[in-house]
Amino acid sequence: MEDNQLHRGLSSRQIQMIALGGTIGVGLFMGASSTIAWTGPSVIFAYLVAGLFLFLIMRAMGEMVYLDPSTGSFANYATDYIHPVAGYVTAWANIFQWIVVGMSEVIAVGAYMKFWFPELPTWIPGLIVIVLLTAANAVSVKAFGEFEFWFAMIKIVTIILMIIAGFGLIFFGIGNGGNPIGLSNLTAHGGFMPNGWLGFFFALSIVIGSYQGVELIGITAGETKDPQKNIKKAVNGVIWRILIFYIGAIFVIVTVYPWNELHDIGSPFVATFAKIGITIAAGLINFVVITAAMSGCNSGIFSSSRMIFTLAQHRQLPAIFTKVMRNGVPFYTVLAVSIGILIGVILNVVLPQFIDGSENIFVYVYSASILPGMIPWFMILFSHIQFRKKFPEKLENHPFKMPLAPVTNYLSIAFLLTVLVAMLINHETRVSVIIGFLFLGFMAVFFFLRGYHKRDKEEFKL
Repeated sequence: MEDNQLHRGLSSRQIQMIALGGTIGVGLFMGASSTIAWTGPSVIFAYLVAGLFLFLIMRAMGEMVYLDPSTGSFANYATDYIHPVAGYVTAWANIFQWIVVGMSEVIAVGAYMKFWFPELPTWIPGLIVIVLLTAANAVSVKAFGEFEFWFAMIKIVTIILMIIAGFGLIFFGIGNGGNPIGLSNLTAHGGFMPNGWLGFFFALSIVIGSYQGVELIGITAGETKDPQKNIKKAVNGVIWRILIFYIGAIFVIVTVYPWNELHDIGSPFVATFAKIGITIAAGLINFVVITAAMSGCNSGIFSSSRMIFTLAQHRQLPAIFTKVMRNGVPFYTVLAVSIGILIGVILNVVLPQFIDGSENIFVYVYSASILPGMIPWFMILFSHIQFRKKFPEKLENHPFKMPLAPVTNYLSIAFLLTVLVAMLINHETRVSVIIGFLFLGFMAVFFFLRGYHKRDKEEFKL
């Protein structure tokens, strides 16, 4: 029944789609309204800036993954090049991040199902989604990869069609009686940056969260065929696709629709297609948004279950989580993550009963994942600096070096710190950052209380 070995069953096209599927989710389809409300049309610039820094972070990871393609790669690097506690906390940060993201995705599904069933309790579709995705992850890693490939493809095709239709409306008036909308909405209603730089930095806290998931490339390394070739291809390809999809879609949204009217209309995608005049597409787009949320949650189950598996391999979690079925799936870790996400369904029912302003539940839950989600990025950058100092000889003929390192490392670290400061200033995200710090601090203390620091360093490699 078990062989306790993960299988290398993921192809290049699958790992790229897994990263895309994990990244293009609620952050774009549901979170865009909140982001646009903070900064207006300049949200386009926010996505561009964040995307460029994420490209640098992924190149830093790619340089190390090329030489050491293992499951849980960036946690390994934090252990090897910083300290074992850094690797341990990084692994738990990733688990925490994806469970919370999974919760927010489930909340999104419940919210969008009300488009068809206004009276349906949101916990019902949430529970159905969790059961379906648990089953999908339990089949095999190859089946999961294929499932996620087509799941992500639905989102990508939809975004491309929206960009094409939006450009037709903006520049040629197609769907608007032949009258081009033009670019006036980018500067009207208070200007390109109506809430100033402070609003822009507040928006970055959600924008940066929208890119969480690109690091999935590193986690898939241990289950990828020909990892050196495919990881290099994935790192180079994914970030540019994400930039095109995000910036293109957001450009259409804020150009077609006045930014200050988007906050109260639900999904900007549904509103934009309705504006174009394809009213029959509203239900279809709602379906796509639901699949986007399911896809993001699906990638999250994969990622966090693999981190739990590797923690258990090194006796930092119960041995039952090391068991792998014959199909190459660590079933018990998948089940554990799914149970964690189920808490999100419960919160979605309970919190509105006790918290005023329950319409902001998405912001509270989703932003709680941003700090833990940023920890792997910090660790990648710091690890990469130490990696280069420790192994300069490995860089001589390295075909996949990070551009302009280590200057780009320090610039990227400064950018991430700026986002954290903005989140602490913003009252809507401050509590989430504090929760993230408390969780990470607790795990660091737990590391020492358990005596893990007394073990040989090799035992902490994930």
